[in-house]
Amino acid sequence: MSPALSTQHSVALVGRPNVGKSRLFNRLVGKRLAIVHGQPGVTRDVKTAEVEEGFMLMDTGGIGLADARVPADLIAAAEEQVFVAIAAAQLLLFVVDGQAGLTALDELIAEQLRSAGKPIIFLINKIDTAAHEDRADDFSQLGFGMPHMISAEQGRGIQGLRDSIVEVLGPKPKADTGSEGEARTKITFVGRPNVGKSSLCNRLLESKRLVVSEVPGTTRDSVELDLDFADEDGSKRGFRLVDTAGVRRRAKMSSSVEYFSSLRSQKAIEQSDVAFLVLDAFEGVTTQDKNLAGEIIEAGRSIAVVVNKWDYALEQFSSQPLSGYEDESDFRSQFELAVRKELFFLPKSPILFVSALTGYCINTLLETAHLLRQRALRPLPTARLNSLIHSSMQQRSPRVIQGKRFKVYYAVQTKTHPHNIRLFCNREAKLEAPYRRYLERVFIKNFDLGGCPIRFSLVGKEKRFSVR
Repeated sequence: MSPALSTQHSVALVGRPNVGKSRLFNRLVGKRLAIVHGQPGVTRDVKTAEVEEGFMLMDTGGIGLADARVPADLIAAAEEQVFVAIAAAQLLLFVVDGQAGLTALDELIAEQLRSAGKPIIFLINKIDTAAHEDRADDFSQLGFGMPHMISAEQGRGIQGLRDSIVEVLGPKPKADTGSEGEARTKITFVGRPNVGKSSLCNRLLESKRLVVSEVPGTTRDSVELDLDFADEDGSKRGFRLVDTAGVRRRAKMSSSVEYFSSLRSQKAIEQSDVAFLVLDAFEGVTTQDKNLAGEIIEAGRSIAVVVNKWDYALEQFSSQPLSGYEDESDFRSQFELAVRKELFFLPKSPILFVSALTGYCINTLLETAHLLRQRALRPLPTARLNSLIHSSMQQRSPRVIQGKRFKVYYAVQTKTHPHNIRLFCNREAKLEAPYRRYLERVFIKNFDLGGCPIRFSLVGKEKRFSVR
């Protein structure tokens, strides 16, 4: 079975640039998910989020952007996504700017939306006070009847808009888990600009749902897309793919938009089940890749390393092997060793070699995400936990510090995702970082938790009787 987008009531916000679509998106969702900025063209991909009333809201890029700072091919690609959203939506919210008045571009967009044959709710935004309402007369010639006069910034008229949307769409649909009773596995693609995160998502979706361009920084915001997939045995699994903006070192960020994009990426990592750190096969591991890997571990998320653009290695070895390597398999093994050496602090994470361009091994991404989520939620039996930690400490004893050696009396798992293990010990300060890493490796190996970070919380002898 091929992967497919989730079916659900969907509503698209459409209009020219800078009429306040992203601000309205945030207002309806109830969270600051979309980046709001005075610079036109900030929204490029279609940003999606589920609204309380039970529909999926899509924030689209502005139609008709004319900005010399944005490459023409990128403008065309972004506009293509707008029309994909229009085709997918059950209802269109046509947004205009009440402060600027009617423009020729508004009229052109109105004609395009009418030809789509979808229900349309007409919104005049930036009507911040009752005194601004007479500006609605400018838009009467568009022929959409009585408009909703709203202020996305002030929240004016939003409840009436919600009621109208529900009236058009009908009752809230049943919750969609996308699989047999399980919540969707949320996968966040993280990496530097232009390593192929959007292309990987597109390949998994088997569509050009996300803007893909050779211009670094194409994705400005985190984009979420639902995907259903059936295994060979017929069991259905649900995933939520999160494509994030490429993150550069803070010193290299060229604008406030890029800075806020990086914050959105960080938040997406924190809210994910699994993070895929995407590397470029040509460049290997960079300093920024190490920083991003550290952020994922700090957030306690399960992590796999995805080496994209591996089709180039396959092509090379099909014609003439690289000097010093027997074949592609040998080259891959050496490449993996180099990655593990650079990212030594990862919890024995899987390393996947794929190609977004050709689809090579692309389904290993979904298989690995499902596996990592299962590992992250795995309960660790207390008896086996204690047996393992005591045998490990006998096999390799901690260092003696100030005449005393670190000792664990009892261990218990207190949390999953990430795994948190509480150690009741003689003194907290005596667990040194190298020995902590040793214990982490022991648990990862013996409980088969590769890719899942482990955290230890210590309770010293003087505190343990006060712990509830």
